[in-house]
Amino acid sequence: MLRVALFGIAGILMALQLKALKPDYSVYLCLGISLLLFSFAAEKFAVILEGLEAIQDCLPLKPGYMKILMKIIGITYIAEFAADLCKDAGYQTIAGQIQIFGKLSVLTVSIPVLIALLDTIQTFLGG
Repeated sequence: MLRVALFGIAGILMALQLKALKPDYSVYLCLGISLLLFSFAAEKFAVILEGLEAIQDCLPLKPGYMKILMKIIGITYIAEFAADLCKDAGYQTIAGQIQIFGKLSVLTVSIPVLIALLDTIQTFLGG
């Protein structure tokens, strides 16, 4: 975490210095730093995946549910990442559209889980 924080702070300081000279390059520098930090976060997904597999071994869940959970985590992270980059570049409207699309994507991916939950509730209610 310390390494990521230092990279982020160093990137912001360089972007602030560069913004005075070449504002366009400042955005590119922020994009580069963001992609570097994204790669650090992507390394953590392997650990998360192992943890979810351990949970799946302990609980009687269908294998597809963990896959859906990983998709949801990926969608939210990518949507937040892209929206924040757009906000930093000054494009709040596009950032908002990315966030809306991310939320709709999460809802779309999670529909099978919602249907299974409703079926389970219906079974418990005797219907």
